[in-house]
Amino acid sequence: MYPLEKIRADFPFLQQKKPVIYLDNAAASQQPRCVIENYASKHSVTINDFALARHKVKAFINARCEQEIIFVQSATQAISVVAHAYGQAHFKKGDEIVISAMEHQANSVPWQLLSQQIGVVLKIAPIHVSGELIFSEFEKLLNDKTKLIALTHVSNVLGTINPIKKIIQAAHSKNIPVLIDGAQAIAHFKVDVQELDCDFYIFLGHKLYGSTGAGVLYAKSRFLDAMSIYQTSNGSSAELNFIKTKSQVGKIRSSQVIDIVNLGLAIDYLSGIGMAEIRAYETQLFHYATEQLMQIKGLRIIGQAAEKVPILSFVLAKIQPVDLAILLNKAGIVIRAGDHRAIPIMKFYAIPATVRVSFAMYNTKQEIDVLLQVIDKLNSIR
Repeated sequence: MYPLEKIRADFPFLQQKKPVIYLDNAAASQQPRCVIENYASKHSVTINDFALARHKVKAFINARCEQEIIFVQSATQAISVVAHAYGQAHFKKGDEIVISAMEHQANSVPWQLLSQQIGVVLKIAPIHVSGELIFSEFEKLLNDKTKLIALTHVSNVLGTINPIKKIIQAAHSKNIPVLIDGAQAIAHFKVDVQELDCDFYIFLGHKLYGSTGAGVLYAKSRFLDAMSIYQTSNGSSAELNFIKTKSQVGKIRSSQVIDIVNLGLAIDYLSGIGMAEIRAYETQLFHYATEQLMQIKGLRIIGQAAEKVPILSFVLAKIQPVDLAILLNKAGIVIRAGDHRAIPIMKFYAIPATVRVSFAMYNTKQEIDVLLQVIDKLNSIR
């Protein structure tokens, strides 16, 4: 049986005297006690702690070796590393990069900058009104000029799970490397980079029940070897060819090392529950929430792909997204409203913003019921 009560007891945020319903997990998840207490202890972090955390990340995503795990501070930084240290060294004017119309700006802006700097051409794979990638149209974009495909594993607005393995197979058949933004995928199901055979994979600690400041760039060894120096400044940033270095500790700010160690602790916690168990429970929550939301008059769910993680974006006919977020916050319910830094999606659906609710392994059906009751009440008096 899924240990929901035990899990909730492990998260101090959920134990406040005045209950808060937290449904903004796509932005940042809450942290279990083991992570919070380690951060609060401020004990001296050793190189062994760092090395152990790196080993845990390697095992969690099944990388071939620990040297393929590079620590960064954000998804934007991770993708910028690839754009500058690999792209500038190997791409030229007229070469093409394929992204999709559902990308977060972290996986679009670095490529736009690269386009401005060296003249690469950015191609956009279209999506269907269901929120799914149109695979046949994606395939048509691949040609001899395509030097990289950079796609999100899961849309941060739509919750759509892209068919990444199929995409990678299509790309590799034409010798095109693939970068995957896994920021919204990593907390919801098992990711095996060897099984996927992706060339780059990115995710973040604060969406994986860890603390902020610890992000991960996985890259196959041969791509690390092909990278140039990315950035240096007083030892705080490093030569990117980490495959040839013994340690990254001296090249990362000391406070980030604590965040990295906390990421390892969060991975321990998740592994103790099981990613398959988390996926099954969250799927139940997602279907329940979807069914109930669809009963609310004037509510339209944005994106209804067949394969999704528990992220739901919607609009109401009577209440603007930001106004609804403010009203829900007053009722003790934390959600997200806005364009979610995915403006192409907003343009595609001809809307300025959405309300987004996103669930995690500690949320409950009772919390969903409260959310629906409040929305229904607000909707009825407008």
